[in-house]
Amino acid sequence: MKKCSQEKQPRSNPHLNAVSALILSGLAMSVLPTTIYAKDKVEEKTEEEKQKSKAKAADNSVFELGAVTVTGDNKFSALASKDILTSVDVMYADKIEDQNVQNSYELFHRMPGVQITQFNQGTTSGKLSFRGFNGEGNINAVKLLIDGIPSNTNDGNMPFIDTLFPLDIDSIEVVRGTNDPRYGLHAIAGSANILTQTGGNYAKLRSSYGSFDSHDVQAGAGYEKNGFSQNYSVGYRSSEGYRDHSDSDKKSFSGKWFYTPESEKFRVGLSARWNESNAQEAGYLTFADSRANPTMTNAYNATDGGHRQIGQVSGHFDVALSDDLFWSTKSYVNTFDDERFVKFSAGASQQERQVEEVQYGGITSMTYRPKIAWLDDFSLEGGFDIQQQDNKSPRYRTLNRVRTEQTRDQVFDFQVLGGYMQAKIQPYKWLRITPGFRADQVDGSFYQRAIGTTPAINATINDYGTIWQPKIGAVLTPIEGYSLYGNWGRTFQVAVGAGSYLVPPRVNSLAPSINDGWEIGFKLEPTPWLNSRIAYWQQSATSEWGRDLNNPNNDSINVGATDRQGVDVEVRYTPDLPFEVWAAYSLQEAIIKTPGAVGVKAGNKVDHVPDYIFSGGVDYRVTPLFKASLWTTGQGNYYLDQANTQSGFGEYALLNLNLGYQVTKQVEVQFQTKNLTDTYWEYAWYDGSQTLHSPGDGIAFYGAVNVKYDL
Repeated sequence: MKKCSQEKQPRSNPHLNAVSALILSGLAMSVLPTTIYAKDKVEEKTEEEKQKSKAKAADNSVFELGAVTVTGDNKFSALASKDILTSVDVMYADKIEDQNVQNSYELFHRMPGVQITQFNQGTTSGKLSFRGFNGEGNINAVKLLIDGIPSNTNDGNMPFIDTLFPLDIDSIEVVRGTNDPRYGLHAIAGSANILTQTGGNYAKLRSSYGSFDSHDVQAGAGYEKNGFSQNYSVGYRSSEGYRDHSDSDKKSFSGKWFYTPESEKFRVGLSARWNESNAQEAGYLTFADSRANPTMTNAYNATDGGHRQIGQVSGHFDVALSDDLFWSTKSYVNTFDDERFVKFSAGASQQERQVEEVQYGGITSMTYRPKIAWLDDFSLEGGFDIQQQDNKSPRYRTLNRVRTEQTRDQVFDFQVLGGYMQAKIQPYKWLRITPGFRADQVDGSFYQRAIGTTPAINATINDYGTIWQPKIGAVLTPIEGYSLYGNWGRTFQVAVGAGSYLVPPRVNSLAPSINDGWEIGFKLEPTPWLNSRIAYWQQSATSEWGRDLNNPNNDSINVGATDRQGVDVEVRYTPDLPFEVWAAYSLQEAIIKTPGAVGVKAGNKVDHVPDYIFSGGVDYRVTPLFKASLWTTGQGNYYLDQANTQSGFGEYALLNLNLGYQVTKQVEVQFQTKNLTDTYWEYAWYDGSQTLHSPGDGIAFYGAVNVKYDL
């Protein structure tokens, strides 16, 4: 185990600085992907229509993976992610629905610049992050949405992603950066929106079996007639897991019902999701055990595990008030009920951790698209959103799931109210500017019941005030397909849990962490078959507040002021041949500028942030009926602690193989190998006295049958 002396301080990544200088000097090139649009159905367009669509897409900053089948003009459309003029990535269903994953967040392995943190601990299995923020759970910087509905828990984590199975997902959008005004809470570095199937007439089924006695059954159906559409999805997954004592099962159901009358003046809809999961936890291993026997579990983890229930119901109402005025409203209720028994090491006590959350809120926006003679294009959008949370967080010390002592009994409500406005101004075809701003206010109250000799506590929210967030972006396209884009914006972070309240003995309010970020990117298209994008970005935070994960008081810790920077490169090569090559590589670093904790020095790196992240692959259609895909994903090493004394962990590169054969028009058989080279990889953390390790899956094989009927 390699250690770094406390006197030796890490410096800026020289490779990152070199690439940054290269970009800023204008020597880098990138390409914007060609998009083929369809109307209400997936249809092949004429060459003239393709060229018009290509020109329309040439001034945005979107990089796409998979078969692009985007619907055409729609009256029910607010400003989209492609209008934000920041680094936007979209992955479509053909890259999603054939994946064998234990958890749906693993689908983001293919997304450019996204870091996947896999704890591999039962229902608490992992999450995604990007832009130099880690996935540890103390600072969660990504706003998760499902069909536009906020889907983070109070602490910013992402368990609502468990309600989704790959077969139900239509596309995944990732918006990176600080200049998207649509979202406030948790959108420190950007957002991820998972869009599910809506409309269509189909019936589909996927059944797979593979290593670790893994069973997976997914089914979906859609029926659309006379303006009424209904979509249903069910999924069941069970596995014995790669490691001992890691059995798991999960089941999900979703339904969507939408109605649009013949006049097409409005659309009304209802969506409902439910998930239930059960899982054992294999626990964390010492360094020696993880290398000698990575599939083992410890005797003291024999009763560790968890049970989780998640629900989400949302109502949707969209109306075209006139030809140039559109109003959209969503309301929702999220429920999260989680129980977990966990023991982190031999010397620690087993804990029973309970979380109960009920969130309800609404989102409304008005979009105005007037025709202005002296502008090539113009639109203005304003919106408001509100979320109320009612949260309970009790904890106990337990012995083999029998309670011995209560350590926490907290009840707190949390409310955030936000509003935004954004304009899209296009004075010429070659210039688009998107100024905007957002403002948020936070409110709530906190109560902790008396425990033993500890008295009851009542507390009010920190006085965060009104949090103002200006934004601006622009794209310059002097030649069709050759673009330069840039943006600047401000986002915010507030403490989570008890840290957001004036809990004694603290008497002074914590200020919000203000994050200022900017980005410059280049996009070019030297040929129709080569697409790429490259961007350099920076982001600085005044003072980050991280959740103290193991603190029984549910308080926050002061990470300090931070600086982050990085370079993102994406390439997609699609010649007029039966193969496609795609690759993404991100250099990044996160530095503590002003330490907020004892023992941390200025210049130290933020823990669990790898120096680089990459993904890429080759898709090849061997014959009209037989296709193959070989793809890889990985990352560099990271520090395990803010003092930077523990290093040399986290690096991996995994290789995966997908094969598919179309037996009939409706039936396809597939074979997949994950971790083809049987590489050892892991998640690791430091408990203050030793490193603890959770090995990832070894080589695994899966077979699947896909059946789909177009009705």
